[in-house]
Amino acid sequence: MENNNTIEDNHTAEEKKPSKWKSLVKKFGIGGIIFFTVKGIITSTLMYFLGKNFWTIISNYFTTLFE
Repeated sequence: MENNNTIEDNHTAEEKKPSKWKSLVKKFGIGGIIFFTVKGIITSTLMYFLGKNFWTIISNYFTTLFE
């Protein structure tokens, strides 16, 4: 009997877990979620545009260095 009760208790504990979004909102708040989202978008955009021209800048630097 005890084994059956523990299995049932484990299932109810797993079902009562809060969702990932609710735990994030509770931890950071709405402002924190918006801040980190905007920060990620800006960082991704900068990495894209800086990485796009990275090899051009490096090659131009070395060609002017050895002239």
